[in-house]
Amino acid sequence: MRAVVAREPGGPEVLTVVDLPDPEPGPGEVVLDVAAAGLNRADLLQRQGFYPPPPGASDVIGMECSGTVAAVGEGVERWRVGDAACALLAGGGYASKVAVPAGQLMPVPEGVDLVTAAALPEVACTVWSNVFMIGGLRPDETFLVHGGAGGIGTMAIQLAHALGARVLTTAGTPEKLALCRELGADVAIDYRNDDFVAVAREYGGGDVILDNMGAKYLSRNVDALADSGRLVIIGMQGGTKAELDISALLRKRGAVIATTLRSRPVEGKSAICASVVEHVWPLVASGDVKPLVHAVLPLADAVAAHELMSSGEHSGKILLAV
Repeated sequence: MRAVVAREPGGPEVLTVVDLPDPEPGPGEVVLDVAAAGLNRADLLQRQGFYPPPPGASDVIGMECSGTVAAVGEGVERWRVGDAACALLAGGGYASKVAVPAGQLMPVPEGVDLVTAAALPEVACTVWSNVFMIGGLRPDETFLVHGGAGGIGTMAIQLAHALGARVLTTAGTPEKLALCRELGADVAIDYRNDDFVAVAREYGGGDVILDNMGAKYLSRNVDALADSGRLVIIGMQGGTKAELDISALLRKRGAVIATTLRSRPVEGKSAICASVVEHVWPLVASGDVKPLVHAVLPLADAVAAHELMSSGEHSGKILLAV
């Protein structure tokens, strides 16, 4: 099979396409003929040597894909050869074939083509598990998500809006702010010129805040929380170490939760996938939530895809078509 690997830690130029042995399905696994793979910020960190795959996972980059079932392992009952699916992966997505635990396979939502389906698994599972299953966002609560024009942000805005929350988001250009409003954000905040804490306080603070910045925004996010608010941190783009004023958190009876999806056990990820299929896929099928794809590039253009993601000039997802 063809696969994209990093020859060594470094910039996008270290990515190269190589030939590797085809994977075989183990017990409880399915092998997909990959149609497309989605890019994520974690892919850039893995390429740089900062985010290795979990033990036992493929060294090939890529945490989500779509494709057609090519082989089924022992004990798998739900899937048959030829079925179309999309998958949440611990690694291996940038390839023409990938083995995946059957529980992390999801049907392609009605009305979504096979390539576009690669834009869904990571963002849908990340947003649903963190904002709703962990953060417990409820209708009529206020939700703040940073980076509203990115893959996670565009999904978070749509899901929270569709399920009845007030949505606040940050973005950095007029075009991205306009996109966030089109997707359902009630308030779009220019983080370059406006103070998101002050804006959030105008609405009573965020009942749930989804943050990908980490250290850089920690104290300001706590300031932006509502009473009994939940800050869910899923990324470290702004660093890993920061000082936290515990008294500020205590006064609000707030919670700071840090989570990651990739390193969870198969059982946990399978439960999230099942919940996404139950709760999110109907909203995708109805058109209330739409996968947003900025660009589809060939697998051989992985370098250009990573350069595009690093530039920050995209909105929504970047895909590699196999």
